Amino acid sequence: MTDLYQEALTVLDEADVLHDAGAVDKAYDELAAQITARYEKLNPVIHCVMNGGLYAMAEITRRLNFPFEMDYFHASRYRGATTGGGLVWKVQPKPEKLSGRHVLVIDDILDEGHTLAAIRAALTQFEPASLAIAVLLRKRHDRCAPGAQAEYIGLEVGDRYVFGCGMDYKEYWRQLPAIYAVKGM
Repeated sequence: MTDLYQEALTVLDEADVLHDAGAVDKAYDELAAQITARYEKLNPVIHCVMNGGLYAMAEITRRLNFPFEMDYFHASRYRGATTGGGLVWKVQPKPEKLSGRHVLVIDDILDEGHTLAAIRAALTQFEPASLAIAVLLRKRHDRCAPGAQAEYIGLEVGDRYVFGCGMDYKEYWRQLPAIYAVKGM
């Protein structure tokens, strides 16, 4: 086993649970209700931001009882690190899925928001009928990038390094059903 694997085991063992699985499930239910109220008659296209948004996308969309299209794109600043770098588009948005459509983007977290602000700016160029962002989690701090916002927010946490529910610790632990914070971070 690698040192990073052992580190991931230790990190989980020492982590603080910030929102347990029950609180996360309730947040997904509430997000789905808000999204349904807005989109159930609009034939939306719902986009997942890979990889972190995959978990939130699956949990939210399985609670939606109206027709919609799904797609994804992959934009990242972290690439396995614990701090962000420059935005990299691994899979770009498809203009034909956006122009004139009601677009909802689902991601795991709004932290400083550089990635989501860049995604919003890029998608706006395709002239969607409407554009909104839903996140499971928002961090409370004063370092948000200009234009960083989410219209739908499930839970909030303080300014700590978090993982679980799609968020990772060095690419580990995305699959956890609760939200944890790294001890000391």
